[in-house]
Amino acid sequence: MNDIRIGINPISWSNDDLPSLGGEIPLATALEEGRRIGYEGFELGNKFPREPQALKSLMAGYGLAVVSGWYSGRLAERSAGEEIAAVESHLDLLAANGCKVMVYGEVAHAIQGEPVALYRRPQFRSPEDWKRYGERLDTFARHTLSRGVRLAYHHHMGAYVESPVDVDRLMTNTGDDVGLLFDTGHAFFGGADPLSLLERHIDRVCHVHCKDVRPSMVAMSRNRQWSFLQSVLNGVFTVPGDGAIDFAPIIARLRQHGYRGWLVVEAEQDPAVAPSYDFADKGYRTLRGLLGDTTTHEAA
Repeated sequence: MNDIRIGINPISWSNDDLPSLGGEIPLATALEEGRRIGYEGFELGNKFPREPQALKSLMAGYGLAVVSGWYSGRLAERSAGEEIAAVESHLDLLAANGCKVMVYGEVAHAIQGEPVALYRRPQFRSPEDWKRYGERLDTFARHTLSRGVRLAYHHHMGAYVESPVDVDRLMTNTGDDVGLLFDTGHAFFGGADPLSLLERHIDRVCHVHCKDVRPSMVAMSRNRQWSFLQSVLNGVFTVPGDGAIDFAPIIARLRQHGYRGWLVVEAEQDPAVAPSYDFADKGYRTLRGLLGDTTTHEAA
């Protein structure tokens, strides 16, 4: 069990894409409450220091690990060399703080933060486009891995890699240096059965985001042509144990396969509607119970 650790993204307290959601909540509140619940680490958000030693000192003060951090990549529109130059300060921050993976989100032409319907997302139109993109990702991933940090590709609503077919094509057009961030909520919202998607690509999974979904909101988002942010505001996502996804077979399959890494609770919600501590606690207890330990590890 110790090979799998439970972390959380600060998005439960304050949202990077929608700063008005929880913008008034201090980072110290998130870190203290997360530690009290029992989380071992946090992914980064916009309130964290960006200087390696300052970040290390902050997290040490709470007894928390730095799990990883989102990187906004643009390999769909620029070269691997340009991306390698752009990532250096972020990669330095992660490597200096002991991170083994870097969350890569493709933001070129993405609409996840735009007030437009999700069907207008960008898509690669030909095998040549996929091949070119895969080659750039491979080169970029070799660079991050040379620093001890594996690229964890985040399939995401409103971006080039959203649907299960997109994930299949991404994995086909890249080598093993490109890891997959398996996100249960984005898998479901993107049209996949999460467990089936996991089964197909479990050898490449190097990081896991655990978010639950409310299927009625997924259906309404598609039918009413909501944007991604509208979907979030209307409650499409929630924490494990509060939605429709059965996490038991997912966690069991990861353990059976020998997954060693983080399970990260990451569920974009409005803390005014879904109180941060209560929902973070529910997500933790759900995952901890599935890992075989229902106790909450309160820090002294």
